[in-house]
Amino acid sequence: MYLSTTAGDEPWGSGSFFAESGLYDLQLLLELHGHTLRNIRQNPRVAVVVSNGNPFEPFLQGAADAQVLDGEDDIKATTEALMAKAPQIEPFLGAPLAAVRLHVTLWRATDVVNGWLPGKELAAPDSH
Repeated sequence: MYLSTTAGDEPWGSGSFFAESGLYDLQLLLELHGHTLRNIRQNPRVAVVVSNGNPFEPFLQGAADAQVLDGEDDIKATTEALMAKAPQIEPFLGAPLAAVRLHVTLWRATDVVNGWLPGKELAAPDSH
């Protein structure tokens, strides 16, 4: 997943592994002292792209609200979810990390080959 954040006039893009905890909820770990987390702490509104990098394969774009979860239990649960999905992240786990939950408020699903252009919008239910 690619994550875009901004704080003041400091936009930042980054890549991140994520785990799903629902259709509109994603969990990830971010470096404690990185640009991405710093921006989220200042402005929790973010944009995401879930893609394998091939524009002719289906992909998702979205807008989300980020919540930093500083508790040890949150970090442990997020780490376990990520390790179950992408065990190759293990070397990253040696860094000081914070858990972040993204609540996606709007997905746009695009599938060029099947004619979803513009993409189909999927708004999150009002309840969170």
